Amino acid sequence: MSAAVALLLTVAVDQIPEDDDVVAGWTAFAVFGLLIVAVVVLGFSLTKRLKNTAKAADQGLYDPSDPRPQRPARGLAAARQMREQAAREQPQEQAEEQAGKQDQTPG
Repeated sequence: MSAAVALLLTVAVDQIPEDDDVVAGWTAFAVFGLLIVAVVVLGFSLTKRLKNTAKAADQGLYDPSDPRPQRPARGLAAARQMREQAAREQPQEQAEEQAGKQDQTPG
């Protein structure tokens, strides 16, 4: 029972602030701004390092015995690869058909 009385007293004594009294303040605004700046700086740094990595790979600074893993193409790149593969196979199929027709003709 004493716990219930203590709870009622704290509710009665504590006043709920008005909506206009509760604000985030300039400190929270500054922290939010600094977080945005940090994300932008990290993005530029990542881009710079990825470009340096690509340049180093082109210059042959990495061990050539470690092959780069080939990732499967997705989306538009996969569609382009399929078109290119079909274009390469099409002349071969046509040549095979013509060779088959020449074999079937009585001669």
